[in-house]
Formats: sequence, C-alpha cells, structure tokens
Amino acid sequence: MNIAPLEPVGAVVTDLSLTDITASAAACLAGHLAEHGVLVFPGQHVDNDTFVGFLRQFGDLTFTVGETPVAGHPDLNLISNVGRSTPPKSTFHVDTSYVAQPPAYTALRAVTIPEQGGATLFTNQYRAYQTLPDELRDRLDGRTITHRVTGLDLDEDAETSADHPVFREHPLTGRRSLYLSTPARCVAISGLDDSTESQVVMRMLFEHSTSEDNTLRHTWSAGDIVMWDNACVLHKADHSGVVGDRVMHRGMVAAYPEAG
Repeated sequence: MNIAPLEPVGAVVTDLSLTDITASAAACLAGHLAEHGVLVFPGQHVDNDTFVGFLRQFGDLTFTVGETPVAGHPDLNLISNVGRSTPPKSTFHVDTSYVAQPPAYTALRAVTIPEQGGATLFTNQYRAYQTLPDELRDRLDGRTITHRVTGLDLDEDAETSADHPVFREHPLTGRRSLYLSTPARCVAISGLDDSTESQVVMRMLFEHSTSEDNTLRHTWSAGDIVMWDNACVLHKADHSGVVGDRVMHRGMVAAYPEAG
C-alpha cells in the first residue's frame, strides 16, 4: 500500500483493495490511523458486505443505539438527507463519547454523492493538545470531562454519561490528544465547581481544536471510504449548500487491537 500524508491531519491510502484485506494489513492500517488520525481510501467501489468484512478485520463492530440501521445490515447505520425539508445539523464531535468505552474507529462508505457540497471535516486533536498554551495545559492536566448523550431517545437503563480525561493517551501509542466533543455534550470539567467556568473553558478548548488551520476538509468522490480514529480526531459533516442527495453508510469498530 502507498500512504500519502495530508495536512493538517490524515493520509490517502492507494494501491490497496479492500475486497481482500488481511488481518496483517488491518494491523498495519491501525498503526497508520493512530499516526495520521484519518485514512482516505479512494476508488473502493464495494458493497456493504465487503465494507463490513473490511471493518471486522479490525475487531468487533458496535452500533449506537437510537441510530437508524441500514436495511439488511444491522451493524451499519444510515446517514442521509433524502426526504428532509431542512438540512441535518452537525457540529464537530467524537462518536458516542458518552459511554465508558467509546468506539475505536468509525468509517463511512459513500453511497450517493450530492451534486454540490456535503464535505466531511476532521481536526487534528494531537496538534490541538500540543498547541495549547502551557498554562492552560498545566491547569487541565489530570482532569476529566463529563460527556453526556444528546439527541437520542434511549431506554432508562442505557448508558448516557461517562467521564474521560481531558488529555487522553492513545491506547496504541500513548500519544496525548485533546479529547472532547461538541460543548453541548461536555457538561462539566472535574475540579471546576462553577458550571459557567466549565462551559467557558470548554468553549475555549473547542474553538482552539476546531480552528481552520487545524481542519482537513474531505470532498467526497464516488467510491470513497474514509476511516478515522476517534481517539485523536473530531469530525463533522458540512451540510451547508448541499445540492442533491447525500447518503452514507457508517460502521464502527468497538475496540483497539490491544483491548481485544
């Protein structure tokens, strides 16, 4: 395979067919995901069976309760603007961070590409951590953020809240990243008793991490598959100015290789 790094985050993977991916190739890709955060696989015109088979080489799949499953593929969920009178809403976030063990990887398969717009944006959370002011980084070292679910109708016994380190060490490499989600889902920072102070700091961290110079914009092409590591990137869809149908199928891998 050929790996061509992108800036400020991500890499493009070519000379690799996802139809016959092996466990050793998946292990190699996991290392590149930990390093680059996002991997773009262009020209992969595959069906959902192949897509699921590819993801299962990384580990067991997981599904966010409350999302819409893809017909015939309960491990995948449907992301679509078809039939909507208003565009979907999306802000930078990390997937399913309100559970104790968030999914390790997320991947999207392009099913229908709009005539215009519909890009997906990614941020480099390693860089976000490294470029924090020293005083703020020292102040938040060792603290946690309480992540809470929003926008999903869950059962009473479902997991809806979890605490995660503000500075999370990557499970495979130990590299530190700024780990947060959209401020609406980050309700408190440990050690900051004043909720207003927590929100002020959260907004500061969020704006810092999602600055334009820390953001990769991926414009979709037919056959694209994009996979990312939830420990070190945030993502969002840009629904502004979309012309035409935008349909994606999403799959998520539950755990990192070392976690089994």
